[in-house]
Amino acid sequence: MIPWSLIDTAKVPDGFGDLRLMRRGDEFSIMTGATELMNSRLSGSEKALATLVCGRLREGAAPRLLIGGLGMGFTLRAALGELGPQAQVVVAELVPAVIAWARGPMAAIFGTSLDDSRVSLFEGDVAATIRAGRAAYDAILLDVDNGPGGLTRAANDGLYSPAGLAAARAALRPGGILAVWSSAPDSDFTGRLRRSGFAVEEARVRANGKGGGARHVIWLAAKVEASAKPAGDARPPRARSPRTP
Repeated sequence: MIPWSLIDTAKVPDGFGDLRLMRRGDEFSIMTGATELMNSRLSGSEKALATLVCGRLREGAAPRLLIGGLGMGFTLRAALGELGPQAQVVVAELVPAVIAWARGPMAAIFGTSLDDSRVSLFEGDVAATIRAGRAAYDAILLDVDNGPGGLTRAANDGLYSPAGLAAARAALRPGGILAVWSSAPDSDFTGRLRRSGFAVEEARVRANGKGGGARHVIWLAAKVEASAKPAGDARPPRARSPRTP
């Protein structure tokens, strides 16, 4: 078996340690400590984060999406494959090295996605981007840390706090969707979303899609207008038929 080799390390701003980019043949892994955050062979749930959201966006619109966390680009590429030419996709990545890895050692994985005219990629905290927006996005997709419990950076917890959810709700357009990826269920977070004015659906997805793997969770939280209270069993809009090229 080909051994893993260390390609690079990176500090997480205000974080709990280093990120490590590892490579074994054509397989890549990003790790912190003994925890693998992502692997280039396990992309099913990251892709589902995009496809589940895009399937619920209004047809005929020119949607604007915010993706928090570039990672290995699986969510970004899946979104681009679903969206039309008028869409806009803003990607916020906190760690400069992750952007450098995307254009360097992992360039083959990213393909041409970072040069797509629909994409705006910048280095910065997605929480600040959310706070700066007011009815700016049709969807906000968060794949930051390992879910609602911050693993690499305590400040990430603020994204999922009542104040963070209120900021996300304010940054969404009417009927907009907040989607959150997590490595595990979190019933407290589900309740927090509902109390923050969202109609919530939990999707259980596999790490490698139909190929199996670990079970991950994606929350799909649709913004409910202030005049309507989200019922406990409310659901976001049902997915439309997949877009044909």
